[in-house]
Amino acid sequence: MAEDNQYFNHTDNMPTGNQTGPDKSANKLPFVIGLFVGILLTVAVGGVYVSGVKAQQMIDSKKETQTASNGKVADSATIAKINALESTIDKYFYLDRVDNEDLREGIFKGMMDALNDPYTEYYTEDELNEMMDGTEGIYYGIGAYVSLDSITGLPKVSGIIANSPAEEADLRPEDIIYEVNGESTQGLTLTETVKLIKGPEGTPVELKLIRDGEHDYLEVTLIRRKVESPTVEFEMKEDGIAYIQVTEFDDVTEDQFAEALAMAKGSDAKGIILDLRGNPGGNLSTVVAMCRMILPEGMIVYTIDKNEKRTEYKCDGKRQLDLPLVVLIDGNSASAAEIMSGAIKDHGIGTLVGTTTFGKGIVQQIVPFRDGSAVKITISAYYTPSGKNIHGIGIEPDVECKFDSEAYYDTEDHYDNQLEKAKEVLLEKIK
Repeated sequence: MAEDNQYFNHTDNMPTGNQTGPDKSANKLPFVIGLFVGILLTVAVGGVYVSGVKAQQMIDSKKETQTASNGKVADSATIAKINALESTIDKYFYLDRVDNEDLREGIFKGMMDALNDPYTEYYTEDELNEMMDGTEGIYYGIGAYVSLDSITGLPKVSGIIANSPAEEADLRPEDIIYEVNGESTQGLTLTETVKLIKGPEGTPVELKLIRDGEHDYLEVTLIRRKVESPTVEFEMKEDGIAYIQVTEFDDVTEDQFAEALAMAKGSDAKGIILDLRGNPGGNLSTVVAMCRMILPEGMIVYTIDKNEKRTEYKCDGKRQLDLPLVVLIDGNSASAAEIMSGAIKDHGIGTLVGTTTFGKGIVQQIVPFRDGSAVKITISAYYTPSGKNIHGIGIEPDVECKFDSEAYYDTEDHYDNQLEKAKEVLLEKIK
């Protein structure tokens, strides 16, 4: 199983914009043999009381020739039911005719939805290409990351890209996106919500938001544009403190992180603050490679699949970080961000400051098909070096410090109390 095909990202999180770059989907993922053949249709035709009777008559008429179910979804009874539903739609559906391709996609998406796993999803060819091209750090959209809120099930802002329309419009992490251009987001998948938000450069998009502490909806209009998003930011702060922020784990992140570490050492840094707040995750190969730049010899992470197969990812310790380290985490630090912070904590090479992480301890695999479509499907659970699965639990900080949003958003200098706490903890290590 290729590392590049496995993702530790919080799959509910996607950038709200198209990324530029060549189409890498054809040679980035090995194509499996055969087409997706699972079938399940979730089509509702309201107001036609006769159709159910007709459909049942069609199914009953075929019963004598049907073989017993072999335990597969795509048995003769299912095929007959789909034919009956298609005939019902053709005969009775009053509104605009539904394209056959849309019905087919509904079958495929419905089967994945039936697994009741928010991290498993069917992608059309276009959707797959968009996702696989989303690794170059250039977006066309509003410059915000969106995830599904674990409590309400509605999409929310989980991160803001600097110098973007989202930042200029004062969008904030934890803002619930209630409507996009007047359309409710309730019941939509993340992919469907992001499609509503995306659009051609220079066009407006209207968001209706729910913000904690506000007594009414917030309505914001943003103009979509090209947004460049480096995944790693570096800054030397006072007292010899190097600050490295990692916003996600994309293909480009590994080299950017290596460069930031080199800059820190070249600047004679006395310690490092690694900021993983709001980081939704990314792919396995990237986070493993980055962990190998800082961890001592030993386990980084291991996975266990449905057949109890254990796959281990280890570090040789040859590049272990020799500077004091503090890691900032919060409730939007997920998946790959949790792998890195969990490994740092278990190996005892850094202090975690902030609030408990999101808690996603499962892994997804991209499985492509010959027709260009694919599924992202949960294939295993992952464990920190000490053997902890943090799914639904998260990783607790060593030093708890809740983010003071009022101090940050209501002051001109955007006072970041968590960052200041991290500095305080790091200075104690440096002395």
